Amino acid sequence: MGNAFTAVVAGFGTGLSLIVVIGAQNSFVLRQGVRREAVLSVVAICAVSDAVLITCGVAGLGALVTAWPAALTAVRAVGAAFLLCYAVIAARRALRASGLQGDGPAVRSRRRAVLTCLAMTWLNPHVYLDTVLLLGAVAATHGALRWQFALGAVLASLCWFAALGFGARLLAGFFRRASSWRVLDALVATTMLLTGLSLAAGA
Repeated sequence: MGNAFTAVVAGFGTGLSLIVVIGAQNSFVLRQGVRREAVLSVVAICAVSDAVLITCGVAGLGALVTAWPAALTAVRAVGAAFLLCYAVIAARRALRASGLQGDGPAVRSRRRAVLTCLAMTWLNPHVYLDTVLLLGAVAATHGALRWQFALGAVLASLCWFAALGFGARLLAGFFRRASSWRVLDALVATTMLLTGLSLAAGA
């Protein structure tokens, strides 16, 4: 029991260390949380996607990804193009402070948020490298307790995205000012730009 608990804690710590960074996905979840738009959908997509990828990594899919580098290169190229386009959109929002207004009807905003979140999650090769390859490799060192390690990593992902998405509303007072939205959108644009350029350079 103690060893199983230790494996869960190790998985939680390792998973948290990989996702608690300012990246494209986290920036997007933060913005959705502040705007209180499709937060549950976005958090669910991020958490479920991580759970699927972690499970695949622990099951040994990492070896397949390593053996098929062309697929990762294709994802890298498409992901770079997507993030660069999103960086331009976020930069335009920062210049116009359009983040203060809604993005249109609720249904359209939710659909757009869901599609953007899916693209940002599954078109990012870092997700496969970190979640599938790295977590899968670390989980393998726990032997028979690798699935307990995976459970810890999945819980870390769920806790982080829930805290980021739903906790962002605590910043609502700060974001009543147009200048605050400019800062957030500028941060999002910069993050997307740097990540996109990084992916393009490695494509």
